[in-house]
Amino acid sequence: MGYNSILFLELFLPIVTLVIYNILPQKHRWKVLLVISYIFFWAISGKLIIYLLFTTLLIHYFGLWLTSIQEERNVLLKDADKEDKKKIKERYLKRQRKILLFATLLNIGTLVVVKYSGFLGTNINSLLNLLNINIKLKVPHFIMPIGISFYTFQAMSYIIDVYRGTIKADKNLGRLALFLAFFPQIMEGPICRYSQTAERLYEGIKTTYKSLTFGLQRMGIGLVKQLVVANRLNSFIMEVYSNYTNYSGGIIAVSMVLYTVQLYMDFSGAMDIALGCSEMFGVKLPENFKQPFFSKSISEFWTRWHITLGAWFRDYIFYPLSLSDKLKKLTSAARKKIGNYYGPLIASSIALFCVWFCNGIWHGSAWSYIFFGMYHFTLILSGKLIEPLVNKINAKLHINNQNFIYKGMQIIRTTILVMIGELFFRAEGLKAGLAMFKQMITNFSFNFIKNGELFELGLDAQDLIIVGIILLGVFILGILKEKGINVREEISKKNIVLRWAIYYSIILAIVIFGAYGAGYVPVPPMYAEF
Repeated sequence: MGYNSILFLELFLPIVTLVIYNILPQKHRWKVLLVISYIFFWAISGKLIIYLLFTTLLIHYFGLWLTSIQEERNVLLKDADKEDKKKIKERYLKRQRKILLFATLLNIGTLVVVKYSGFLGTNINSLLNLLNINIKLKVPHFIMPIGISFYTFQAMSYIIDVYRGTIKADKNLGRLALFLAFFPQIMEGPICRYSQTAERLYEGIKTTYKSLTFGLQRMGIGLVKQLVVANRLNSFIMEVYSNYTNYSGGIIAVSMVLYTVQLYMDFSGAMDIALGCSEMFGVKLPENFKQPFFSKSISEFWTRWHITLGAWFRDYIFYPLSLSDKLKKLTSAARKKIGNYYGPLIASSIALFCVWFCNGIWHGSAWSYIFFGMYHFTLILSGKLIEPLVNKINAKLHINNQNFIYKGMQIIRTTILVMIGELFFRAEGLKAGLAMFKQMITNFSFNFIKNGELFELGLDAQDLIIVGIILLGVFILGILKEKGINVREEISKKNIVLRWAIYYSIILAIVIFGAYGAGYVPVPPMYAEF
């Protein structure tokens, strides 16, 4: 039951959820969302719902444990003198760290066992075989529930925030369960913090005309992205990536570009559906995309793409590492040796490496994902290293880096680098990715245009025209958003004829141009697999 399925759109969301939710008294509406969310998760994961239940009970218990220790500490601090306060804080901090470590081992440990044990076992066996050691480990294989990486990270953000004292542990198990299981976000995110959504979900806000229409608008845009574009490109992409040895570098380059388009349209479309659906219940989920292909650097790109994942790594890995005592000492020593710019860069590059290793492996248990993480780490670090030199060259040559052409070249360069990264991301293994990249560089030609090969792989000229029109529309929307224009608010101010003309255009685009049915291979929820 995907978000773009008939079952979800015509039965589950409007009848089972919206109607029942709104006819019940406000105090019971959160219960409807909770029950519906668990029904939805059970429908897509079956008995694997046990993982979600385990995570929910785990962080509920450990959260309450941490808060009770903090309250106990605060009572002791009230009557303690200055010297005793320091000892009390240190003693209780050690206890909290042990509890946090235990909770992390259980929570992240579950994810590691389910998602990565097969990968680790296979690679250990390969290493033993290489060393001629006659031992072979039994490689376990687990079936993963959809969205496990997303709700595990949400759970960790909750328990860490309780540990830090930014939030208090919630005594209401149901509210915490709803925060983790809320059905619009359970499959592909966004990765929310407890402080962002939990209270709002619990309030049971009635659906209004504005929240309904605005939510449907956004869902409509998401469905256009997914059904008209992402699905339409799928046959071509599957064919080339599965049989890349049969095609020239030109076709591989086209598939690289189209996969980047597909991934963006599918994932940002999923976020549009998730945020639009949540809006109907008065819940504002955090944005996960901010016109990423207007980025002028790889570093900027990752502040605009999958924003909530990047923010999670920033707040729970990068900052804690870079501000740790050992790295602070390293920064202090490095400043004296190599200056105020490159000194701090050493410590931050260590934290950045950890972030991008985790980012890569978060996406999947394969060397291609680790390579993907290291690829972006290298690009971001390289950009930081050469930034002073680039600034000096620009100043010497009197180049204005705010110039439209200069910015345009930066955007084009960044987009090409992103596409190369996505080639390895999509390739069926690191070896395949390297082979495809080599083929693209050494055997590139435009013969596929002359001989018509491009239109023999599941796409025709009409398909490309439809995709181009939708991409142009998305591009124009992106420009308006970059200028700070709230497109949906502006549409709502228009007269009823123009407003409904826009709505019907979206509906007709989905009905007429949606790539579904015979001849099309629908795209599975792409990020739910990670």
